[in-house]
Amino acid sequence: MGSISRRFVWKLDPFLLSVTRGRLSMGMGLPTALLETRGARSGQPRRNGVIYFNDRENVIIVASLLGLPKHPAWFHNLRANPDVVLGGEPFRADVVDDEAEQQRLWALADQVFPPYAAYRKRAAPAGRTIPLVQLTPR
Repeated sequence: MGSISRRFVWKLDPFLLSVTRGRLSMGMGLPTALLETRGARSGQPRRNGVIYFNDRENVIIVASLLGLPKHPAWFHNLRANPDVVLGGEPFRADVVDDEAEQQRLWALADQVFPPYAAYRKRAAPAGRTIPLVQLTPR
């Protein structure tokens, strides 16, 4: 998929997920859901389509932004306001800091979406480490 179509899909996906209450997505077979955060500065609701995977009772999302030098806006929002909604369900968001846990989760993430490995390599020259976020049900 070209970069233009990737950008189009991720812009359209939150709308599609919202309108269909999560039943339809442009995630092309990937597990995607609508992440609802509050703006870090504005406090206004923000919606983004994200790829996710389950880890026991928790859900893991990856703040990859295609491996670009900066984190996605939704990541900054959930750090400021960690109470989020994913797929209509409430969660508490925490960044995974433990290195052993990060390694374990990256192995799972790479199985769900293999391009994550390339994204990590793309982000490294900018000094960016892609965060893994654990969502715990509230």
